Parts: sequence; C-alpha cells; structure tokens
Amino acid sequence: MSKGSNQKLKLSILCKIMQEKTDDEHSLTLAQIIKELEKYDITAERKSLYDDFKCMEDYLGIEVIKGQIGRETFYHVGSRTFELAEVKLLIDAIQSSKFISKSKSDILIKKLNTFVSEHQAKQLKRQVYINDRIKTMNESIYYSVDSIHTAISSNRQIEFMYCSWTLDKKLVPKKNGEKYKVSPWALTWAGGNYYLVAYDSVAGKVKHYRVDKMMKLSISEDKREGEDHFKNFDMTNYALENFSMYGGEIRRVHIEFPNDKVGIFIDRFGKDITIREAGQNRSRISVDVAVSLQFLGWIFSLGSDVKVTGPDDVAELYKTELKKCLEAFTE
Repeated sequence: MSKGSNQKLKLSILCKIMQEKTDDEHSLTLAQIIKELEKYDITAERKSLYDDFKCMEDYLGIEVIKGQIGRETFYHVGSRTFELAEVKLLIDAIQSSKFISKSKSDILIKKLNTFVSEHQAKQLKRQVYINDRIKTMNESIYYSVDSIHTAISSNRQIEFMYCSWTLDKKLVPKKNGEKYKVSPWALTWAGGNYYLVAYDSVAGKVKHYRVDKMMKLSISEDKREGEDHFKNFDMTNYALENFSMYGGEIRRVHIEFPNDKVGIFIDRFGKDITIREAGQNRSRISVDVAVSLQFLGWIFSLGSDVKVTGPDDVAELYKTELKKCLEAFTE
C-alpha cells in the first residue's frame, strides 16, 4: 500500500478524528476510520490501527474503547480531559460572568468545544445563551488581569486610571485622570465582577477596585507595601463582609429571622455560622459585615420579618434609612 503525503502525521490525525467524531454515544468501525484518514491523504491498514490505539492510550492518555454491535466492531474515545458535564459547567460560569465580554465569551466557549466530540458540541451550541446587555464592555480587562498577576509575582506596585460610568454610558477617569498607585495582593470574584484587593499606602489601608474599571494599567518599579496587612488576610471573609464589595466599617451585627429563612443566611455566610434560638420559631446569628447601604438593602430585601437587633447604633441606622426611603416616596 502506497504511503500518503501526510503519513508522518498519522497518529496525530488519528487522535483528532477519534476525539472529534466519537464519544460514548457515537463510534466508528475500522473501515470508517480508514476512510476518515484518507481524507487527510493518509493510508492505514487494520493491523496498524490496533498499534496506534495502544500508543494513544499508553503515551497520550487517550483511551479507545472497543464495542460490539451485532457482527460489527466499533471504536470510540472513552474518558477525556473534560467530561461533557464539566464543559457545560465551565460554559455556564463563562456566561454568568459579567466581567467577561460577549466577544471573549464566544471565543472561550468555542475553545471549550474542542474538548468534546462534534456531536456533543452541537448540544453545547443549543445550550449557549449570553445576555450581552450585562456583559462588560472593557476588553482590556484580560490584559489588566495578566499585568496584575505579573506585578504580584514580581512584588511590584501598579499604577492605573480608575473610572466610573456617566449618564451617556461612558467610562471616564476619576480624580481628573490622576493615576492611582497601589500594592496589589490578590484578585477575587464577587457578584459577577472581578476585583483587585490592594494596599493603599497613602490611605494606610486595604482597598478593592473593580478590574473592568481600571484603565491604562502599568507595573511600577517600586516594591509592594502593606505586607503586614495580608499575613493573616482571609479573602473569603473579606468578600463575605463587604456586600457587593461595597466597603464600610466592619461590625459584629446581630440578625434575627424566622426559622424557614435559615437557608438564606447559610448560603450567604456559610455553614460555619452559629445559629441560636430566639423563640417563637425564630433564630438569630451574629456575623461580621461591612455596614453599608448595600448590606442594609440586602436585609430589607429579605422581608419585614428579618431584623437587625444589634448593635444599637446599626439597628438605629437601619430604621433611619427605612424612614428616609418612605419619606422620599411620600413627598
């Protein structure tokens, strides 16, 4: 049998064919595999394919499973780097991420499709739905994230312009375009947005910034500062305490609620919270939170049977804000 012009690529092309065209629901016979190879100007004999399958499994970790249907023998790829359910999960995460733009979402989903067969990819295509109205419009976020990681690993400060939205839907720099200079220590994802957690040496405290609102980011030659603030820093607690990443004074707040709403608080603060009885089918918890309007608004959204019971000044602040909202609607 004469050799095809791409014969040296036989094993590579065979892997491509098996991964693209077969899965647990779709298989190929040896004759069909040979025909697929011929499309690439590659010839093959049945016996050589057995050796290729063994090589794929032993050296590339690609398992080829043999199956019998009637008198016909079929072959398909078994386990993959990512199973179909895992790829679906990753796509869901990409779709729900506001900080990933629609165009970048499309690119990432297309890349994820290469981890499944072409038959499975059709299922993923039917599932894809992206609400681009809530997607970020700042494509530079990917380069900013990369630069932040570089700055953290090289122990350098960063400089950037920090922006806010205007009524005509444009991001404009704050402080008349004056650059912010901070020491980056961590990146976190909260409320569908990506945040940088950094130390501001001028203010002498830890702050956070939305990465999609950072422009013209550059790495400084100056070494990072604020290491003492991050020696025992708990990023999980930081995200839990700062509702929607809005800052405020961290206080131990007491909240009382009906027992049937306990799931809301476990979802928000985790299973490690201590839940105490409050009588009349009610319970109470004490949690550390940044007291802000966003936190108070979250409490309000849970209904009138959820109450802030302490400290007294926080409870009074809650009542005051509720009165202000009521007065604004009655004027």
